[in-house]
Amino acid sequence: MTATLTQPQTVAPLTVAEAIETRRSIRKFVQEPMNQGDLHEILRLASLAPSAWNAQTWRFAVVQTPEIKEQLMAAAYGQPAVGSAPAVIVVYSDMENTLDTVEETAHPGMGDEGRAGQRKTFDGAFGGQDMAQRGQWGLSQANIAFGFVMLAARGLGYDTVPMLGFQPDKVRELLGLPGHVQFAGLLPIGKRAEEGFPHHRHDVERVTRFY
Repeated sequence: MTATLTQPQTVAPLTVAEAIETRRSIRKFVQEPMNQGDLHEILRLASLAPSAWNAQTWRFAVVQTPEIKEQLMAAAYGQPAVGSAPAVIVVYSDMENTLDTVEETAHPGMGDEGRAGQRKTFDGAFGGQDMAQRGQWGLSQANIAFGFVMLAARGLGYDTVPMLGFQPDKVRELLGLPGHVQFAGLLPIGKRAEEGFPHHRHDVERVTRFY
């Protein structure tokens, strides 16, 4: 007799090392909805990623509605992982919004002086750049959060696959995002329905120079 699972299984969080070592790129997912509490916790943990000047340029769009997910899959050249996953986290950078609200990124303990200083720093660093230039800088910060999402997900027992093969303009249109946002990637997320390939990586000596 096959037992019926009626309650979500509680999985002890993995250590950072376990999350890294057991992460796989998974493209087939168990067909069950994401636990919304887990989803919010993954995003909370990812939002703790570091960024230069605490800019926090990253933004998350979470797609779970089947109709929108189907359209997102079409914008991703029909890649089935988008349709298979119960949710897809779109990680993007909005540098213009960051600049408009930069005082919010100053630590409260710094007071009015800190907020004024944050504005001065960002205006000085980016005021002379065009939108594309500062957008690339913002994307470099969002890429850090993209990695944090993957590790946070794995740490709570979920799996992902980072995807860069999609049409940015179509994704912007689908999600109603401004034309200036830059995408770190799409991240289908859920419980694995396959094991995926084990790691095949260069050894440390191959990719490192010690000085």
